[in-house]
Amino acid sequence: MISPLTSSNDSLVSHQTFVLIGIPGMQEKNSWVAFPLFVLYALTLLGNITILYVIKIDQSLHEPMYFFLCMLACSDLALCMSTMPTMLGVYWFDSGEIPFNACISQMFFIHILQAIESGILVAMAFDRLIAIRDPLRYKSLLPNSVIAKIGIAILSRGFCFCFPFPFLIKRLPFCRSNVLSHSYCLHQDAMKLACASIKVNIIYGFVVVMCTIMLDVLIILVSYILILKTVLSIASRKECLKALNTCVSHISAILIFYIPMIGISVAHRFGRHLSPIVHMLMANIFEQTIFVAVPPLLNPVVYSVKTQQIRQRICNILQFKNK
Repeated sequence: MISPLTSSNDSLVSHQTFVLIGIPGMQEKNSWVAFPLFVLYALTLLGNITILYVIKIDQSLHEPMYFFLCMLACSDLALCMSTMPTMLGVYWFDSGEIPFNACISQMFFIHILQAIESGILVAMAFDRLIAIRDPLRYKSLLPNSVIAKIGIAILSRGFCFCFPFPFLIKRLPFCRSNVLSHSYCLHQDAMKLACASIKVNIIYGFVVVMCTIMLDVLIILVSYILILKTVLSIASRKECLKALNTCVSHISAILIFYIPMIGISVAHRFGRHLSPIVHMLMANIFEQTIFVAVPPLLNPVVYSVKTQQIRQRICNILQFKNK
């Protein structure tokens, strides 16, 4: 798709729209991609809303672990609703143009939600650490007031770090092309189209990644080293396995969230020598599905399968409806 605002004159500057794209050269196949994306979108909404509903109606699930799971489900829902409309617009309706202000708004919400989700995973790691190291004082150490303060701190951190992104993009002049390489807006994608120095954007983006994602990964790693140390000190093998089993869902959520993100960051930084086809496939298939769409879908599936209380409650609801 070629934007009407894109001109062969390299001096042309446009702050009016960006153009989102699907898979280059395969626009006629977009509708085939749209239906699986729509199914993914619907299943993501269904899965996360189900998690929230089950935890709300079951008083036995009103514990710190499940409150953090509610936060994770809310962030997944928000991330899904921030990206899927433009993705479906591109693939289903071939509607790629997005106003400049709408693009930077979407960019802000995507980045802040990723920072929030990373913070929630850190909080869940602390939750598992306290539950395993000091089970008798677990609930007293994490009352509702403390959980609420943790939630506010996670939200505030994400907002403070991501708030400058729209202004860093707005200050840049854009020329030659306004075509982005995704079907949604990202800071690192938009800044590459600028015809001015983006050094400040690069440095600030690196600082944000180091202070959020990388720091969070380090904290989670230390938390699980302490958890493993505590578990290995348990004499009973049965109790040891039982304690580790409570962490399986969280470990799965960590891998689902961080591995694609870190993999994409490494590929962008060190994969410049790769062919353009590889970059195209990475941008339009891997990043647009695994990076954004899959984690919000898989998180409720993992917690439903691996958490006995949630699985049993969902089964009870389904059996009740079948009667």
